Amino acid sequence: MNSNNNSSGHGELDQRNKESLDSRFNQTLKNVQGLLKGRSIPGKILLSRRSDILDDSGSQERSPSYQRSFSQNDAGTSDDMDKSVEGGVRNTNNSDGNTTVNKLTSSTSKNEAAANEVQNSAMGTRATDSARVMKFTKELSGQMVILERLRELAWSGVPPYMRPNVWRLLLGYAPPNSDRREGVLRRKRLEYLDCVAQFYDIPDTERSADEINMLRQIAVDCPRTVPDVPFFQQVRVQKSLERILYTWAIRHPASGYVQGINDLVTPFLVVFLSEYLEGSIDSWSISDMSSGKISNIEADCYWCLSKLLDGMQDHYTFAQPGIQRLVFKLKELVRRIDEPVSRHMEDQGLEYLQFAFRWFNCLLIREIPFHLVTRLWDTYLAEGDALPDFLVYIFASFLLTWSDELQKLDFQEMVMFLQHLPTQNWTYQELETVLSRAYIWHSMFNSSPSHLAS
Repeated sequence: MNSNNNSSGHGELDQRNKESLDSRFNQTLKNVQGLLKGRSIPGKILLSRRSDILDDSGSQERSPSYQRSFSQNDAGTSDDMDKSVEGGVRNTNNSDGNTTVNKLTSSTSKNEAAANEVQNSAMGTRATDSARVMKFTKELSGQMVILERLRELAWSGVPPYMRPNVWRLLLGYAPPNSDRREGVLRRKRLEYLDCVAQFYDIPDTERSADEINMLRQIAVDCPRTVPDVPFFQQVRVQKSLERILYTWAIRHPASGYVQGINDLVTPFLVVFLSEYLEGSIDSWSISDMSSGKISNIEADCYWCLSKLLDGMQDHYTFAQPGIQRLVFKLKELVRRIDEPVSRHMEDQGLEYLQFAFRWFNCLLIREIPFHLVTRLWDTYLAEGDALPDFLVYIFASFLLTWSDELQKLDFQEMVMFLQHLPTQNWTYQELETVLSRAYIWHSMFNSSPSHLAS
């Protein structure tokens, strides 16, 4: 009799624990979904309405160790968030660890419909609603831009017509001091022109054999860049790509040109061209654009590419060790979040390098419709120096979008599926779902690196 009572008691306790865990995770997801209705999700910095009332003393740079967190106003107390995270990872080191995390995955799927409803018009209402536009305008109109506030706003999307200025600031290409900005940009653009004259506008007789081969490879890759967007097939656009890439490669001999870097120029090119061209990219042409404007656009692309890659240099050096390290972290994270799909992929002999290497190499540009890329890059650039690590969470969220489908496929089918993912009809809704899920998982796991140890 005592045995039966004990068994019944344990069953009731397990059920209560499960309900408590599901409740905590659901609340976390609802908090994030609520934020998606018009507030911003932070990159490296604090998410808070308090930014509206910060005084001048808040304009100083924060310590590099300053971590992202929810504020009390937007997502309950910090203690509530800590308890939610603790509930999500508490049992990952015991025998029931994978089961616990699988419950989280189940909770996530149960809330997918609610998340989709919130995010259906997320980009249309959030990045361009009048309140957010006013906040961006306020931050950009001051003599000194407070970058942490700008990152907080940009994480959830930048109004398209503000994007060129915001990206220059987020990358540190344009100085936050408005009095210095015009002079710095003019000087950097002239410096780029000097580099082109010195390295690109010369005969092949003045190049080394390696430089000639590198230029030829770039010339081959440029027509292959974003092939499904006709704009990039224009000869003048391809020559601009060629000049930017070759000049960058010569100035960065540790890596030189690596295939995939050509993709990374394209978001910058589109964003900075948008200052001069209107309408859809499908109707764009630069055939009548002055050489002065084109050289300025190229210079901005060159310097912004340089700033971006400065934070991930070992992604493109010999053997690309930075990417290999992140692919390993991705595998570990997926194993913790969704053990069944991780085990299925392992049983089938699928290596993450077979599909995720391209994701990290090209930052998903080849995996999603091009019109969504600049929105994704708003979040990338808002992350700043933390971007490489946060990519792991974005890509885990991206991969597990198809968790159910992957578990039904064998090795060959998975390879084909992951090389041609069904994202052609994706909208901002799907992208926002990926980003919000990544944010939740980052909150749960990033402060507990031991949970991702092999």
